[in-house]
Amino acid sequence: MQNLAFIFGGLFGASAIILGAFGSHLLKKKWSKEILDSFEIGVKYQMYHALFLILLQISLPFNNTTSNLAVICTIIGVFLFSGSIYGICILKSRKLPVKFIGPLTPLGGLCLLLAWLFFIMALL
Repeated sequence: MQNLAFIFGGLFGASAIILGAFGSHLLKKKWSKEILDSFEIGVKYQMYHALFLILLQISLPFNNTTSNLAVICTIIGVFLFSGSIYGICILKSRKLPVKFIGPLTPLGGLCLLLAWLFFIMALL
């Protein structure tokens, strides 16, 4: 479980840089400001939580369930939160319905919130 935090932290960080550059350069010409702003939120939260995973790895002992839950919730939360925002942006740009993806965003946000709470619990 230890290396999982570093591996996903690195993957999320690298892909956030790629997606951010992609949004700033290529998508800027194709998407509306509203869609780009949403996309940027997904990228920011992905990067914040990439760094959070690295913080988890550095600061917590990984011999307890609470630390492991913080890592798992962060990984799932990034996929659900940022991933659903990316999906919504793509669908909106193509004028397609987004209702089936919409509920994933708050579920991902809940996972991210739980990860931070597990982090606090692990420190205590």
